[in-house]
Amino acid sequence: MPAAQAAARRPMLDVERSLTGKRWEERLADSRAGLALAQRLGQPEIVGRILAARGVVPEAADLFLNPTLRALLPDPSSLKDMDAAAGRLARAVTGGEKIAVFGDYDVDGATSSALLQRYLRAVGSDCRVYIPDRLAEGYGPNAPALERLAAEGIALVVTVDCGITAFEPLAAAAAVGLEVIVIDHHAAEPRLPRALAVVNPNRLDESPDSVARLGGLAAVGVAFLLVVALNRALRATGWFADARREPDLKQWLDLVALGTVCDVVPLVGLNRAFVVQGLRVMAGRGNAGLVALCDVAGLDKRPDSGTLGFQLGPRVNAGGRVGEAPLGATLLACDDAAAAADAAARLDGYNSERKEIEAAVLDQAILQVDEQGPGEGLVFAAAPGWHAGVTGIVASRLKERYGKPALVVALDDHGVGKGSGRSVPGVDLGAAVIAARQAELLVNGGGHPMAAGLTVAAERLTQLRDFLDARLAKRLAEIGYKPALGLDGVVTPRGASAELMRGLEACGPYGAGNPQPRFVIAAARIERPQVVGANHVRCGLSSANGGRLKGIAFRALDTALGEALLRGGGQPLHVAGKLQWDSWSGPEAVQFLIEDAALA
Repeated sequence: MPAAQAAARRPMLDVERSLTGKRWEERLADSRAGLALAQRLGQPEIVGRILAARGVVPEAADLFLNPTLRALLPDPSSLKDMDAAAGRLARAVTGGEKIAVFGDYDVDGATSSALLQRYLRAVGSDCRVYIPDRLAEGYGPNAPALERLAAEGIALVVTVDCGITAFEPLAAAAAVGLEVIVIDHHAAEPRLPRALAVVNPNRLDESPDSVARLGGLAAVGVAFLLVVALNRALRATGWFADARREPDLKQWLDLVALGTVCDVVPLVGLNRAFVVQGLRVMAGRGNAGLVALCDVAGLDKRPDSGTLGFQLGPRVNAGGRVGEAPLGATLLACDDAAAAADAAARLDGYNSERKEIEAAVLDQAILQVDEQGPGEGLVFAAAPGWHAGVTGIVASRLKERYGKPALVVALDDHGVGKGSGRSVPGVDLGAAVIAARQAELLVNGGGHPMAAGLTVAAERLTQLRDFLDARLAKRLAEIGYKPALGLDGVVTPRGASAELMRGLEACGPYGAGNPQPRFVIAAARIERPQVVGANHVRCGLSSANGGRLKGIAFRALDTALGEALLRGGGQPLHVAGKLQWDSWSGPEAVQFLIEDAALA
């Protein structure tokens, strides 16, 4: 909903500014739409309300609840250059040429790389996977790496989750005779890099239909379409005749689901089908790497989108952030249980290290922002000595804390800064970073609307901050942006039951574009608050009509929210948050994840 339209409506429970500085807004403007949808589907009213609040119309509701690839998977050839990419790869496979996949070091890049490696292995070929070191090489293709691949005898390189703005490196690759196919989803520019094929649903010359249907894909989703097209091309050559068996492509949807959720792309349309079907595949535990990752994370339940986003994804990411950049992709392509267990254990260790580094950098960044004050359009923090591998996570935390787009830059000893940014709805950070690069303020940079990365010389930092702050402030003013918390309704502690949870699960999986339902417990009494872990606050929640619910607020100790909860038996609070299963208290137990509160 546009911010100006939301602001015209009365805030929920009259909360204009909560303890975290947010306006409470009810997601569904017309409750009658939710009731009508529930009646049409034969579902509880809460299901209809949630679907209607997310823009699901009656004629699309059945497909939203039960998305299938049969209904939603397009012809890959609808994307520009897809046939050229698939045809060239098919010739490389049948001709026994050496192939390399050049991937990004995040989860989307790791899953894309592992997907292509698994497919090529299954059709009798293989590939060399190259993941650049975040600190030594930075994001995306670089000329020295591509030249080394050519020296190894590689004939064809496929970039995944990177490459769309790698103009100089791909020109260098062409100069040494290396053919390159770009598979990407990041924001493109009018000119394209020098490559045999550039497949990206966000190319500026793509058809409006392709952009509308496929522009929200993660790179791993685009890579899966490439695999579909390549499989078709190989079938046409007769490659699967005789003893060669054509692989079942659905077996790799677990990788597609992981990359899709972790890249925080909208879980609607084809993305939703990828995740729903991929979670089913993952539950079958057929990928040795994912099995080892689930085991090291201590998972003992059927995976859901939260499992992917908060438990598996961070561990895969940790290798690229603070450890061994290729380790995540290596794990996801691994078929040996012992080797997978070893890789998963190392990633788990890197993830613990990442948490410690992140906490230290976040504390320093908050001090810096509080001393200097956030900008009108951008929260900006930069310092030498920070680890570049955690800038994205810290930027996300700053965005949540200050309610504005955030950029965090880590400066190295050579005066070069590596930064990551996170944005708010309606503000295209990737486009702003591309504009800064075109204004010659950056060494490199790009991204998509909600996230971006960049490389900047230290002497350009002030100019970069001012440029982005002015551009983003203008956009925030245009949309009338105010930090807001979207809410789906009021629930009582007694009503927060296992039956309600099962109804909510019918609308999942949740993520970007389909946010997890958030509710308010009105005039809640806070009982027996206590600090748990390093900085979490746990308490009981009760209301006048009876019932009691366990609640917990993560990372809340030194915040206004945490202080209000710890005061306990004072004035009742309206408490906002999400319902989740409480595995510690039993299979049917429910708890409330507290995200915000306001005086009742």
